[in-house]
Amino acid sequence: MDKIKVMTVFGVRPEAVKMAPVIKELEKYSEFVEPIVVVTGQHREMLHQVLQLFDVKVDIDLDIMQKEQSLVDIFERSMRGLDDVYKKHIPDIVLVPGD
Repeated sequence: MDKIKVMTVFGVRPEAVKMAPVIKELEKYSEFVEPIVVVTGQHREMLHQVLQLFDVKVDIDLDIMQKEQSLVDIFERSMRGLDDVYKKHIPDIVLVPGD
């Protein structure tokens, strides 16, 4: 039986705080679930603090941040990067925190 690929995608510290417990829970079922952790690379220093605190290993870092970027730039680079990731990993489920 193939494992269910569950991809989590987030980029900033508040999202990491929400997703870290979900990721840790998924890891408990490694016999059935393959967690894939994707970060956009926004607010890298603050994000790294949370990932380290919860001992979350990042599988894919889109590294989208650039100087003087607009929200459109962030969105565009995120979508392009995620498109490539989706094609390569073909997740069964994608979890993204929202407001």
